Amino acid sequence: MTPTVRFAPSPTGYLHIGNLRPALFNWFFARKPGGAGTFILRYDDTDTVRSRIEYADAILEDLAWIGIRPDAVHRQSDRLAHYDAAVETLKATGLLYSCFETADELDRKRKRLMARGLPPVYGRDALKLSDAERAALAAEGRKPHWRFLLPNFADDPAKPVRTEIAWTDLVKGSQSVDLASLSDPVLVREDGSYLYTLPSVVDDGALGVTHVIRGDDHVTNTGVQIALFEALGLAVPEFGHLNLLTTIDGEGLSKRSGALSLRSLREEGMEPMAVASLAVLVGLSGSIEAVDTLEALGDRVRLEDVSASASKFDPEEVHRLNADLVHRLGYAEVAPRLAEMDVPDADAEAFWLAVRANCARVADAAVWRDVLFGLLPERVHFEGEDLAFVTTAFDLLPPEPWSRETWKLWTEAVKQATGRKGKPLFMPLRRALSGLDHGPELAELLPLIGRERAVERRP
Repeated sequence: MTPTVRFAPSPTGYLHIGNLRPALFNWFFARKPGGAGTFILRYDDTDTVRSRIEYADAILEDLAWIGIRPDAVHRQSDRLAHYDAAVETLKATGLLYSCFETADELDRKRKRLMARGLPPVYGRDALKLSDAERAALAAEGRKPHWRFLLPNFADDPAKPVRTEIAWTDLVKGSQSVDLASLSDPVLVREDGSYLYTLPSVVDDGALGVTHVIRGDDHVTNTGVQIALFEALGLAVPEFGHLNLLTTIDGEGLSKRSGALSLRSLREEGMEPMAVASLAVLVGLSGSIEAVDTLEALGDRVRLEDVSASASKFDPEEVHRLNADLVHRLGYAEVAPRLAEMDVPDADAEAFWLAVRANCARVADAAVWRDVLFGLLPERVHFEGEDLAFVTTAFDLLPPEPWSRETWKLWTEAVKQATGRKGKPLFMPLRRALSGLDHGPELAELLPLIGRERAVERRP
């Protein structure tokens, strides 16, 4: 079977790492083997109060930054006629029934049941109302909400009562939901707007979704949704439920926190593959390391290897992974960004190869641009023996052209003239040339600084 999967975020905030995780798992599932599957981006935007077009645009942009480009994009707000038709089908078959209780009345019923030690399951009181009673409630100005009648009842005396829905989960294996423990879900609010369940099922069926891969906070939903698929005569997809990501403190991730949004991480200078690697590899067997490409990361993913429990992760890990990636980025991958930093074209490749190991982000190269081609962060003041040593050393600067061997030739001459060696020789020269006491190998930096700038830095 050629898979069709969907990623269905609500455009009510920016994507964070926790959202990215199911997006990537679905992307990998669609793209292997053979890469012939279909990845659908579907905006679950029936919440007209909180859904915003700028968030929808940001989701598409953030996915593209990671490397995910959907094969199709749909908005539930454009598909209301499909849900209206499904409602009429369910009403016609008696599987969608009107309820007139207010939120306060329902809350009191739940509390009474719990006080008696009973599960707070809706007792289907609305099914016991006569037509006259319904008309009277409507005459009071009450508007009904509509519940889906779960198939945990004997609609036919010849059939056994169905109390359980079971499926083989792509991640968790054998799973089941006890329908008797659930209230009939509300599908349509009093104002006629739809809750999550109905549009999701209708769209999965209409768009030919074959596999639904999402967080394991949806496991109970799956039992209800399978019943709804069957009630509407739609093909039931396969389901897989991924463990959720939490912070070190065990808190769930939220769009509203913003701290781990893809947008903020991008603005911070993180590489997309550092973010993708963390989102995917936390909670999988094996080490958490920076992977260079989505294809290579996808090769690490096996749904059966996903941990059964929630995975805590340290957001600071993304910085470690980012540094690892930056240290091995080739010049071609960063050339446009170096050009934006005004690194001289003629020296740009040698510059990047020299400084990348000292950059946790590509943007950190700007510090070394200034060290090598501009003004020093700080001119170092020397006194006494160090001043005499540095003065002698600068007197011994060899003529150009300079190459990687220049540093060795120069320091050998300085060693012979001053008797210094090791750190007492190298550190003053580093500080004089770069203004810093750390950094890339001076053998690589010296040709980039050049003799003219070096002489200008003479104490």
